[in-house]
Amino acid sequence: MGLWVVAILVALLCKEASLVHGDIGTAKSYNPPYTPTRCNGNRQDQFPPGNLFVSVSEGLWDNGAACGRRYRLRCLSGAKKPCKDGTVDVKVVDFCSVRPCPSTLLLSNDAFAAISHSPSMKINVEYIQI
Repeated sequence: MGLWVVAILVALLCKEASLVHGDIGTAKSYNPPYTPTRCNGNRQDQFPPGNLFVSVSEGLWDNGAACGRRYRLRCLSGAKKPCKDGTVDVKVVDFCSVRPCPSTLLLSNDAFAAISHSPSMKINVEYIQI
């Protein structure tokens, strides 16, 4: 009987545990205009369907090699419980033009709205290159 109780408790704890599979950083949204970008200037075809794209900070920029990289993002936490369930796949189109960059990733408004209820919040995210 005691072994069953322990097994049930372990199962419940595992269900509640949030495993992190990627890197951890912060994200904010940024507003248009989104062009010109450091990756492809004024070309409109650089933006993926649904406008799901990001501008990255120095740590991810990699001297421009980040252009075109794709990341899967998940909101982990933030003030006032901003996170939505699920993930969003985004494409790198720019280098953060603000010094210092306010977050690891600056998401387009559409990308940010896919993972957060609060458009003006800074959130903690998990991200993995896909």
